Amino acid sequence: MTINKLQAAENDIHNNLAQVKTRIRDACLRFNRDPAQVSLLAVSKTKPRSMIESALGVGQFDFGENYLQEALEKITAFRDISTNQTNPVAPAQIPHWHYIGAIQSNKTRSIAENFDWVHTVSNGKVARRLSDQRPSHLPPLEVMLQVNIDAEPTKAGVAAEDLADLIIDVLPLSGIRLRGLMAIPSPAADFEIQRQPFARLHALQDQCATRFQNDLQCFDQLSMGMTGDLEAAIAEGATWLRIGTAIFGAREQQPPI
Repeated sequence: MTINKLQAAENDIHNNLAQVKTRIRDACLRFNRDPAQVSLLAVSKTKPRSMIESALGVGQFDFGENYLQEALEKITAFRDISTNQTNPVAPAQIPHWHYIGAIQSNKTRSIAENFDWVHTVSNGKVARRLSDQRPSHLPPLEVMLQVNIDAEPTKAGVAAEDLADLIIDVLPLSGIRLRGLMAIPSPAADFEIQRQPFARLHALQDQCATRFQNDLQCFDQLSMGMTGDLEAAIAEGATWLRIGTAIFGAREQQPPI
């Protein structure tokens, strides 16, 4: 890619981020939310490192990845940059990595060793492996429990009626810290229909936070809302918005998992 094309791509990402942040701010004002309580997770799956660097350049530090091998290559590259003795990077400029893909048992060690957050834990076995495999020199892994909020047979996630049992199963684990819930609702074009599953997820979070208030000290996060429905998610209490297309453009060809 020529220098001019690289500069144009960088400008596009900067402009896109500014537009997304404006959407978020406007939605927060509309629904009486504090914009400081809503975080933007830039979904960088299938995107090159140069795009992440462009986003970092304007203060976007949280990135979501679905495909483990691709993510590990990016994480390693940025880690090498951050530890470069001749040109070290300040800790505040290091990306925060969120795993938002499907989790098989053979992936848990790499996830536990390399990510800061995981949004897609939906069973006790995976939670236990992540906890056991989290390195002792790192803080507990920040974890969201994925809920199949629309009870779709093809979607991952714990059933709403089984959520409390999963929390009971996961609470004793010292290598992870439960932070909240995540969901990927069925697509909908109508704003009021978009709000409904987000409202159900928020209600579940409130129920669990009340029931387990003596054990869950920071169960206050809701990972919900993407490019097409972020306003509805904000209206219903989202604290993490997973935005990819509106920042980086259409998804590239899916890499090997």
